[in-house]
Amino acid sequence: MQARPLTRRLTMLNFKLPDMTCGHCVKAVTQAVQAVDPAAQVVIDLPTHRLQVDTAVPREVLVAKLVDAGYTPA
Repeated sequence: MQARPLTRRLTMLNFKLPDMTCGHCVKAVTQAVQAVDPAAQVVIDLPTHRLQVDTAVPREVLVAKLVDAGYTPA
């Protein structure tokens, strides 16, 4: 019997982070997301303060990590 490969169920999550204002913030936000999901795909639009994450981690987990890092979603 062959084992079936594990598949990650991905969800695209969107956040507005008003306190994300510079390159350092981008790095901190990216690191916070990847701390809870190293395989997450992170897209940041700094001028609009938008974060888009393709992840298997629940939204609540990411929100808690972002808040912990100092970036509370609006």
